[in-house]
Amino acid sequence: ARLAQIAFDVNERTENIGARRLSTVMERLLDEVSFSATELAGQTICIDAPYVEARLAELSKNEDLSRYIL
Repeated sequence: ARLAQIAFDVNERTENIGARRLSTVMERLLDEVSFSATELAGQTICIDAPYVEARLAELSKNEDLSRYIL
């Protein structure tokens, strides 16, 4: 739910591009996991509210950064 709320908030503050925003926010959320996939092979990664908040808190609060995300 927090992920969707962040995408909604960014859409409200910048150009509303709907679900495309959610897609780009998800990409940003998973950047580190994707980049490190080889090293993380066999591990379970838990994407929970604290993980989302830690990775996207600045995005949800920083309008200049929000504009940069598509």
